[in-house]
Amino acid sequence: MSGFEPRTPDPAVYVLLDMGLPSPSSDHDLLDAYSRAVIHAVERVAPAVVSIDVRKAAESARRSPAQAGSGSGFVFATDGLVLTNSHVVDGAATIDVTLPDGRECHADLIGQDRDTDVAIVRITASDLTAVEFGDSQSLKPGQLVVAIGNPYGFQHSVSAGVVSALGRSLRARSGRLIEQVIQTDAALNPGNSGGPLVASSGAVVGVNTAIIAGGQGLSFAVPISTVLTILPALLRDGRVRRGYLGIAGQDVPLLRRVTRFHRLTQGAGVLVASLESDGPSRAAGLREGDIIVSLAQHPVTSLDDLHRLLTENRIGTRVVLGILRGVERLDVSVWIADRSRS
Repeated sequence: MSGFEPRTPDPAVYVLLDMGLPSPSSDHDLLDAYSRAVIHAVERVAPAVVSIDVRKAAESARRSPAQAGSGSGFVFATDGLVLTNSHVVDGAATIDVTLPDGRECHADLIGQDRDTDVAIVRITASDLTAVEFGDSQSLKPGQLVVAIGNPYGFQHSVSAGVVSALGRSLRARSGRLIEQVIQTDAALNPGNSGGPLVASSGAVVGVNTAIIAGGQGLSFAVPISTVLTILPALLRDGRVRRGYLGIAGQDVPLLRRVTRFHRLTQGAGVLVASLESDGPSRAAGLREGDIIVSLAQHPVTSLDDLHRLLTENRIGTRVVLGILRGVERLDVSVWIADRSRS
């Protein structure tokens, strides 16, 4: 006997192999690849990320000094166009932008849409770097994303995470739902608002917009697909035009016997709680207590349904509202106004 005994492998190695997990020698390679992906995304986008400081005029002489706030943004066109959140710049008396190289610029508000929490400001500066827009509709849960911004004034802070869920709805400050919101676990804090959400390719797929107070790892971004749909209107008109009925309503369930009697396919509608005195609905003959169940033959089960149906192309046209008034089912023709001008 030579005294040599073969070494028995560590049982943990067999467990790793049986589970299909990488061996310890490849863990380093995996982490290194993850780091390289994050670094690549940051290097491509960080030169375009800016800090935004706003001052809002005092509402009364007793408020002094004027309110101040801050957020993030990013250059998307080299002629000085910057994307950010509407709530960052809404009501601002002055807007100042600090570039990554330390230059400070005054910014002018070009347009904003409170319903999607998106705004555009313009600065005058040379040698700007612009981001590349990605395809937010191709995102998958679990995909790596990177958030870049200026939380609490700490410029160019980077946090990485994954897409936690897609297709979320988030209530904007205007009360309207923002559709198809991206949920991530990339850490966001006050000051991150308006910064880019970036895929590992370095393309921007969203605009970071909100965190849930008290939530752990719940962050949200407006998808770039939504931004692209409203961008032309913001650049052209400074706003997004949407249809307007001139009502205040609330979602209500419908009695089953009512839905059966009127052969309705839904179990809810929108109760007209009040009517604006000069609004199009009052002019059309709607009354308080009416329940809206359809618009242009599309079922209406909630205020959010109404918002989705009152698109720009309906402005200046007549549509038929299906309503329940008492025991009657009526059709009322309403002229759709421009909400932003009402």
